[in-house]
Amino acid sequence: MESTSPYIQDVTIADFQQAVLQKSHDVPVVVDFWAEWCGPCRTLGPLLEKLADESQGAFILAKVDVDSNQDLAAQFNVQGIPTVIGFKGGMPIDQFTGALPEAAIRDWLERLLPSEIDLVVDQARDAAIAGNLDTAERLFSAALDQQPDHQEAGTGLAALMIASGRQDEALVVLGKLAVTDEVERLQSAARLSASRGTDISDLTSRVTAAPDDDALRIELALALAAEAEYEPALDHLLGIVKGRGPAKEDARRAMLDIFEVLGDGHPLTTSYRRQLASALF
Repeated sequence: MESTSPYIQDVTIADFQQAVLQKSHDVPVVVDFWAEWCGPCRTLGPLLEKLADESQGAFILAKVDVDSNQDLAAQFNVQGIPTVIGFKGGMPIDQFTGALPEAAIRDWLERLLPSEIDLVVDQARDAAIAGNLDTAERLFSAALDQQPDHQEAGTGLAALMIASGRQDEALVVLGKLAVTDEVERLQSAARLSASRGTDISDLTSRVTAAPDDDALRIELALALAAEAEYEPALDHLLGIVKGRGPAKEDARRAMLDIFEVLGDGHPLTTSYRRQLASALF
C-alpha cells in the first residue's frame, strides 16, 4: 500500500531523476531498494518509514521495488536487498545492505543529514539569492574557516569572488576543493574573466596590425571570452592551434576553458571541440 506520508514515496525508474537525483539537491534522499518477498526488507522498511516521519522532512525516503525496477537496481550495483543508499547533491554518498538495528541506522542518518556548517552554507545561498552579497560572502567564509575543503561553501564563495573581479582569490579557494565538474567550470570562468575590462577595440587594432602575433591574438581571444563573445574568441584560438606555433598549447587550454564555461551540451562546444580535435590530429 502506498504511503500517505509527504516524506515517503514509491519511486520507479521513470521518476528517479526528478524524485531522487534532483530532489537531493534540496534535501538528502534515502533510497530503500526492497522486494515484497524479502524478509529483512519487511523488517527494515517500517523502521525507515518511522524515522522518515520523525525527521519531518530532514530527509526524504524513496522506496524502489527491485522486481519492478531491475535496471535501476543494476545501475546502482544493488547485489543484495535491502540496500539503502543516501543521496546528496545528485550523487550517492553512502550506503548499507541488510536490516541494521535502529541505533545503527540513526548513526548512519546522522552522517547523511546536514551539519551545522551545511546550514550556514544554506543561509549564505539564501543571502546571495536575496542580493545580500556581503552577508553571503561572510557566511561562506565562516563555513570555510571551520572546514576549508567544504565543497558547497568553496564553490559559492569562489563564484562571488569571480563576479566581483577577484579571480586570483577564487582560484586559491577552488584549489582546496575536490576536483568536480563545478570546480573545473569555476576555475575556467576565473581564468577567462581575468581579462574582463580589457579594451577590445585597441586589441583588435593591434592584432590587425600584427596578425602573426599569437600572444596578442590569445590576449584578444581571452578579452572577448570575458565579455561572453565566445564564438570570435574560439575562432582566434582555433586559428592559433592550426598554425602550430609556440602558442598552440596556450590556445588549446584557453579553448578548453571556454568549453568548460559553456558546458558540453552547448552548440559552440560541440562544433569547436570537433574542429579542435581535427586541428590537433
